[in-house]
Amino acid sequence: MGLLQECPKCKKRMNIDTKICLCGFKIGKAAGKNYWIEFYQLGRRKRERIGPNKTAAEQRLREALKARTEERYIEKDKAARLSLGEVCTWYLALPEVKAKDSYIRDKDFVRHLTRLLGANTKVKDVTPGRVESYQQYRLQEPSPRHPGETIRPATVNKEVTCLKTIFNRAVRHGKLEHNPVEKVKKLQENNVRERVLTDAEFSALIEACPDHLRPLIFMAFTMGMRRSEVTGLTWKEVDLAKGFIYLKGGRTKTDCARAVPIHPVVLEILKALPRPLHTDRVFLYRGKPFGEIKRSFKAACKRAGIEDFVVHDLRHCALNNLRLAGNDYFRIMALSGHKTTACFKRYNLVTEDELKKLKWPSEDRSAGTMDTYMDTNKKGLR
Repeated sequence: MGLLQECPKCKKRMNIDTKICLCGFKIGKAAGKNYWIEFYQLGRRKRERIGPNKTAAEQRLREALKARTEERYIEKDKAARLSLGEVCTWYLALPEVKAKDSYIRDKDFVRHLTRLLGANTKVKDVTPGRVESYQQYRLQEPSPRHPGETIRPATVNKEVTCLKTIFNRAVRHGKLEHNPVEKVKKLQENNVRERVLTDAEFSALIEACPDHLRPLIFMAFTMGMRRSEVTGLTWKEVDLAKGFIYLKGGRTKTDCARAVPIHPVVLEILKALPRPLHTDRVFLYRGKPFGEIKRSFKAACKRAGIEDFVVHDLRHCALNNLRLAGNDYFRIMALSGHKTTACFKRYNLVTEDELKKLKWPSEDRSAGTMDTYMDTNKKGLR
């Protein structure tokens, strides 16, 4: 019981006073050897690997013996043993993480986190200050998706959120005692999209779309469903008789099931679509379910002469048009799946044409208000 040393050659542990290992290695004055402590707790022998610092090993041994005397045991800090790379590798190997739709994106986030924070960095050294430095450094790196621009705050926030998620999951599994970066604040974002299509632009877009893409684009533009909800739509989710699409929790971003009423034109489109025997998916391309539509959509926008418009903006258009049609927020939010009005309001753009149609109080009331103002103004001039 006490302090042990590990032979760098054969990795055997022995008393600190041993000069030559059984393998013949002269361990007495060897540099870089690791130290262990050995003691008994409740009748059981315990060993802990401390590292190459002899002073730290002696200090840890004193703490363990003192704790034993006081009938308690001080656990070694788990964050001091695990590296960032080890925690990230463990997280990405979890079955529930592999099943996520964002798994590939999470792997990309982890790549940047380990690249800049260091895969070999111990979790205890991943401090809030270090993560804040990471945020500022990432903001200065060039954006691969937007040539001539730097990484946007929204991207950095997603990476830091991924790091917090990894540490929180490690805490739930008992690998860490706490999340060391849970109090790191997000960067301020300015990612509100203010791009909606006019009727003429939408007509041009529909004409520019290939046949296989046109039904999807029309559904996204009129019903406000997310891209993955449209491309992954199955016939089991469609009830043509009731005129509703029923999405289960696993198919929505918020994991909440919802019912989406089908637009009358979309209903006719769905009735006209053939139902293949080999798959339950509604929309197919060359007999196969859709994967990604960004490239074909971008090409259609280019042919239609539409700039600065992405697939998700179709959802903005749908919700904005539903508001202009006179629907209240509650019904639109039930259709879109938004949980908070703050997020929902980002999808609605009040244009100058709408402001011109602002309704003022009645003329009689306005006249009375004007008379009151003029009388008050005359008294002030006297």
